[in-house]
Amino acid sequence: MDRNKTVIEVIDGGPLKISGSICIVEKQGGKPEDKREVYLCRCGKSASKPYCDGSHNS
Repeated sequence: MDRNKTVIEVIDGGPLKISGSICIVEKQGGKPEDKREVYLCRCGKSASKPYCDGSHNS
C-alpha cells in the first residue's frame, strides 16, 4: 500500500479501520497524533470513543 494513501475499511459488525497517513486532532485540544492505523467506533458502545474498544462484541 502507498504510505501516503489513506484507506477506510468498514468492518462488518465492527469499527471503521483507517490506515495510512492519519493525523488525529481531538476536540479537547490535545496534541495532534500521527498514526498509521486506528479503529473508530460505529456502534456507540465504546468507553473510549471515538476509538473502538471491542464493546460491539458483547
